This record gives sequence, structure tokens and C-alpha cells, in this order.
Amino acid sequence: MIALASDVLVFDMGDGERVPFSAEMISVELMGSVANMFDVEFVRHASHAVFHYFRNELGRDSVSVSEFAEALEKVLRGFVLAPRAKLAPESILESDLCRLACESGKGCELFFFPRLRKELKDQLLQSPKILHFRGLRGCVKQLVGVRRWNPKCEALKEQIVEYLRQCVTIQPRKDDLALVVD
Repeated sequence: MIALASDVLVFDMGDGERVPFSAEMISVELMGSVANMFDVEFVRHASHAVFHYFRNELGRDSVSVSEFAEALEKVLRGFVLAPRAKLAPESILESDLCRLACESGKGCELFFFPRLRKELKDQLLQSPKILHFRGLRGCVKQLVGVRRWNPKCEALKEQIVEYLRQCVTIQPRKDDLALVVD
């Protein structure tokens, strides 16, 4: 038996065929009235989140197409069906990960993560509804010191996202906070 790559899920197509896909290979097409409700990039991110959920959170190696579609539909419905009041601009706070990496110099483990934690704590003091850390890819390449994405970059990206999740999880008011990292 051939071992699967760590970023691949085997999709059971329903007709007995099983096809391996990475998160980058998944494409989602929306039909009808749902198509104009979401930006293509938003759906791509939601699809990647569902992929991550099955692969990393549940530790699954395979999933049926219908099971994946149901999970994605559930995620997207959470954004459509829930009545949403317009968020005030001050309830959405952004932080630039590239800026934090620049301020940290080349000492990734030594300086970046404490700087990231301080930024997170400073932002949480303002009680945001959404905390958005942007520039993850550029930040990672800057910290690793490369121009092209490589496996070391992927590992550091996962480490940064997991670190932010852990930091948010240990905060007392985490129920009404959304963390976005891209």
C-alpha cells in the first residue's frame, strides 16, 4: 500500500472510485441563487477549512464526496441563514503578520511568537468580534528566508495558525470572537 501525503484526502466518489485530492485541488462550483451570495475566494477558504477539519481535526484519510459537500454546505449556511447585524468597523481588528515578522527580525522562534502573542493580547483588550491576522504566506516566507514556498514554510504556517488558535482558546472571552488567519 502506498502511503498518502499528509496534505491529501481520498474522496469516495460514490461509484466505487476513490480519488486523492489535496486542499489546493478541490474546486467548488455553486449553482443557482447561492452563486451570487459568496465570493469565489470565500468559498475556496471555506472549502480548505472543511478539508482541514476532516484531515487534521478528525484525523481522517478518506471522506465521501457527499459527506464533504454536507459539511461545506453547513459551513456556508452558517454565513447565509444566520441573521447578521452589520458589524461596526471597530469590532473588526486587523494585524499584519508581515509587519510582525519584520519587527521580529530573523529570530522566528525566539522573537516572532512572543511578538505575535503580545499583538493578540493587545487586540483582545479592544474586545473585537473578529480578529483578522493577514499576510500569513508572506510572513512565513520572510521568517524562513525563502522566495519560494517549501515544506519548511508549510510546517511553519501550520505552527503559526495552531499557536494563534491556542492563544485564543486560553483567553477568557472566546465565545463571541472569530479568528481569521490568511
